[in-house]
Amino acid sequence: MSEWLEAQDEEEALEQLHQLQCTDGLPVVIPTRDRVARMTLASGLDPDLVLGELGPAMGIATVEKVSVAAVMAGCKPDYMPIVVAAVKAAAEPAFDLSELQATTHCTAPLIIVNGPARLNCGPISSGYGALGPGHRANASIGRALRLCMINIGGGRPGVSDMALLGHPGKFTYCLAEAEEESPLPPLHTSLGFDQSDSVVTLLGCEAPHSVLYSDNADDPEDAEKLLYLLSVGLANMATNNAIFTAGTALVVLGPKHAKALARAELGREEIAQRLWELTHHKTADHNRYAGEFGSRFQNETYPSFSSPDKILIMVSGGVGLYSMVMPNWGGAGHHNCPVSVKVEDNQFCEIPAMIASNGEARSKVNS
Repeated sequence: MSEWLEAQDEEEALEQLHQLQCTDGLPVVIPTRDRVARMTLASGLDPDLVLGELGPAMGIATVEKVSVAAVMAGCKPDYMPIVVAAVKAAAEPAFDLSELQATTHCTAPLIIVNGPARLNCGPISSGYGALGPGHRANASIGRALRLCMINIGGGRPGVSDMALLGHPGKFTYCLAEAEEESPLPPLHTSLGFDQSDSVVTLLGCEAPHSVLYSDNADDPEDAEKLLYLLSVGLANMATNNAIFTAGTALVVLGPKHAKALARAELGREEIAQRLWELTHHKTADHNRYAGEFGSRFQNETYPSFSSPDKILIMVSGGVGLYSMVMPNWGGAGHHNCPVSVKVEDNQFCEIPAMIASNGEARSKVNS
């Protein structure tokens, strides 16, 4: 259920929200009645519509409660279709949100946006610094999901969120695919959607690991060298994927690196296949460095991923020498697998101009 709080002004309201551990530690926009009502109206959905349950508290994520989080995060009403889709994805049992929130691993849900919603509900950045500061849609959409995970899902550090250190993506983690810059078909089409669909894909990821490579079109081994370096970052012996051999990891190719692979006439399936081959490890190395997790392999080598399709590949970022890889946790019943949800933006509606405040600050929190 939801509970309205009373405060003399917004400064006092903010302190209440901090004291109640309803924030991510940063200042938030106070979710007054008017602000929440406007955000809910923009969604085009009924305030009491249930989007799912968020663990570990198994709180009910209604549209109104999600609107509260969106207001607090600083979202514009235009962002609501993306936020709603991200919450639906997180609530899917296959995403294992309860376990993801409770693990000691440094994992956070990364929101990947494909299709027209990248522009219609944003714009959501897919270029320079897309995962950094300065992009309001990316920052506030990712933050809205995190605030839902805190206030509806009950994920609070040291209590139910047991990440030993965490990473900055636990504040916000959201980007779009640079579809116009990519020589590959959009990621969501490889996941079974039409190119015209708008899709949110949620994947629990570590922080980005930088992969540096200077491509050379005259080098016949250019693509192989790049793939080797990507594989080292993706599943070296220090990663969960290499030790537990479960989960789905992400490769974010910079546009320059993507074009280097395209010169070698490698599509998404060929890239994933070769990365899968390159992320095989010696069984002896596993037993030496990670034997306490079980010496369970019979062959001389073993794969870090159960199959090539457990390596997702997308294109994003600025043009230059760097790509990024995101290993993941790989735990829980569904091995921390990705979940994709179609963005339903046909319900979105325009909202009237802001009604003048009556001067009294009221905020709404989820409990």
